[in-house]
Amino acid sequence: MIKKFFLVPLLSILFAGSFLFGQGVQAQVDPKNDLPETEINDNPEAATESAEVVSEIQEPVVKQPDLTRETEEAVIALEQLLAEQELGPVFPANPIKYAIRNAVAAGVPVNTIVLLLMLPGVAALIAAARHFIGIRGFGIFLPAALSVVFVATGPVVGIGLFLVIVFVSTLTRISLRKIKIKLQYLPRMALLLMFVVLGILTVLFMAPVFDSERLANVSIFPVLILVLLAEDFSKIQLGKSVKTAVNLTTETLILALSSYIILTLEPVHQFALLKPEIYILSVIIFDILVGRYIGLRFIELWRFRKLIAG
Repeated sequence: MIKKFFLVPLLSILFAGSFLFGQGVQAQVDPKNDLPETEINDNPEAATESAEVVSEIQEPVVKQPDLTRETEEAVIALEQLLAEQELGPVFPANPIKYAIRNAVAAGVPVNTIVLLLMLPGVAALIAAARHFIGIRGFGIFLPAALSVVFVATGPVVGIGLFLVIVFVSTLTRISLRKIKIKLQYLPRMALLLMFVVLGILTVLFMAPVFDSERLANVSIFPVLILVLLAEDFSKIQLGKSVKTAVNLTTETLILALSSYIILTLEPVHQFALLKPEIYILSVIIFDILVGRYIGLRFIELWRFRKLIAG
């Protein structure tokens, strides 16, 4: 059975493998290599057929809407949904709907409203994972924020930056211990932040080598969230052990990826935007039910299954 301690190295290997696989597939399907140049020049019909194939292959790919940015993919569809919805009287059932429309009319981005509405639902699911399953992670805020980072950067780039920050923070802490430099907590964290930033800059400087649009367009917002996670990782290392820190970081990553999947579901976007009153009331009821649960967690049931069966 694979221990949790080895999950982070495994994820790093999967990240590198996915990148190499993507580069290989891109090289295999490159339409420019389908016909030799001499054959195209000698045969105009072949050139025409090749051009048609290239045009078919190079059709624009539908991108996943990024709720963290005010792009056409993220905004137009949502605004169209609002325009097509028929509203009844303001009270008692539609006050939030009217408030959303007034805010959008005043210039508030509709994608920002949807993202804010979905965060309480994501937090409720993270709390449920803690109470029902037993996945801990670094609280609620950081997994939820990390899921937003994955929406902004994509899961591959987000996990890559995440692993870089964890590796740099761990290496810095071990190095300071080896050379026996005694520092107070805040100066130590400031020094850790400097090395983490240098590590992120190194990755960003390699964006031309990777030829990654997502990596080249990383903004400061997801980087700041990842730096916050690095600080919590270092706190756990100082207070407990490296293994505990790795386990909690892995569980945080699992929660963040699960939340990312939810944040990218368009039916959930539409439900939160078109029926915000029902959505908010459902989240409140769900939080209350989760908070009143006092039974055993799934991990505990699995751990003590022999005692329970006996």
